[in-house]
Amino acid sequence: MNADDKYFYVIAYDISEDKRRNRVFKTLLGFGKWTQYSLFECWLTKKQLLMLQSRLQRYLDAKVDSVRFYPLCMMDVSRVETVGGEKPREDRVYVI
Repeated sequence: MNADDKYFYVIAYDISEDKRRNRVFKTLLGFGKWTQYSLFECWLTKKQLLMLQSRLQRYLDAKVDSVRFYPLCMMDVSRVETVGGEKPREDRVYVI
């Protein structure tokens, strides 16, 4: 495994409190794509994964919150299917 190799992760979270959930959501936006309400897809190096996990821990209450990281191999990524409904959209404003 090369330090610069990127791996695909599906990241799901279950956080009951709005303030903590919003902080986790905003942190994940900086690392990947929002695809379902509590789910992100991210291409990450090992270093980025560790950095993301460290940042997320700041906002979590370990007694009630959880964030799960599911690594997928390239074969699995190519077979991902979506059935029904539009995916969430990232509402970003770009100022040039």
